[in-house]
Amino acid sequence: MYDRAETRAANDRLWEALQAALRLTKTSALLRDEDPWAHWTSDSLVFSQTCGFPYRAKLHDKVQLIATPDYDLGCAPGHYFSVFVVRKDDPRSDLVDFEDAVFGYNDAMSQSGWAAPQTTAKSHGFQFKRVSETGSHIGSAKAVADGTVDIAALDALSWDMMREWDGFAANLRVLAKTAETPTLPFITSLTQDAEVLRAALEAAVSQISVKDRAILRLTGIVQIPSSAYLAVPTPDCPKET
Repeated sequence: MYDRAETRAANDRLWEALQAALRLTKTSALLRDEDPWAHWTSDSLVFSQTCGFPYRAKLHDKVQLIATPDYDLGCAPGHYFSVFVVRKDDPRSDLVDFEDAVFGYNDAMSQSGWAAPQTTAKSHGFQFKRVSETGSHIGSAKAVADGTVDIAALDALSWDMMREWDGFAANLRVLAKTAETPTLPFITSLTQDAEVLRAALEAAVSQISVKDRAILRLTGIVQIPSSAYLAVPTPDCPKET
């Protein structure tokens, strides 16, 4: 899920290490350009990563959890949060000041980009009603930077990577944060042995280089039960304005 030019090679090496730990006789490259829903629901799926919202809404009874990555974001192990970003020169200082602003979101089934920010807004007594779909977290951030939208929510890891590698991030500031929720889980099909995959993943993470773990921000994996993902609130779907 965090596959960009700067992380691609490290992701490839993690996948290679996982295949070696599984002692696969036939190896393959990561699939990057296919419809994620097609492979998430495939009986032949060996390993993938999904978002918490799709998992609880449509996948929890069709896949198995392998484990949850720990990205060391200052949260409980295996948890993350979203940051609300606005332009640095926007004078508004409180989340409620953006009740009537245009909110950019990456995808209607994104936990970090849609569900968490709407749940946070509800706790402040409002909902974002003027919304615009951007297609990605980077798209949301760029839309804020160029003034297409006023505010967006980005997951903390995506934001950390943008601050390091994307120049436009210097034009943005963090206004507020959402509550923590379990981060994006690794999954496999119902036909696979999740325990074997979990052990292989632990071995693979330990075997890749310190540099690759730092690039991926991957400090380890933890086990979080399905019930923790299913307990996260789900807001109404967005209605474009």
